[in-house]
Amino acid sequence: MRYMLMHKLDDSNPALWQPTPEFIAKFGEYMEEVSKAGVLLAAEGLLPSSAGAAIIRVADGKTTVTDGPFAEAKEVIGGFGILQVRDHAEAVEWATRFAAMFDNVEVEVRRVSEFE
Repeated sequence: MRYMLMHKLDDSNPALWQPTPEFIAKFGEYMEEVSKAGVLLAAEGLLPSSAGAAIIRVADGKTTVTDGPFAEAKEVIGGFGILQVRDHAEAVEWATRFAAMFDNVEVEVRRVSEFE
């Protein structure tokens, strides 16, 4: 089963968007552990929402483009990983290890839809 782990951040904490050398070292250790376990399929960090845009198309055919930053900071994804794991519990275990590197963080775990 594939799961996406989404690391949520907000633009108000620049330290999380500009990680310290200590954080980079810890993150590198985590990534090495996930890689050695053979479950890592992809992992990427994202720039702050101030560098992004939201596109909304409604039923009448109108399209609206809104440049970031986005108002709902709790919904901003700072990065993601895609893991191939046995089950939901293993995905949660890896997400919990990742979350342990932060003081205040939310990591959402979602199963990737697959045609079987």
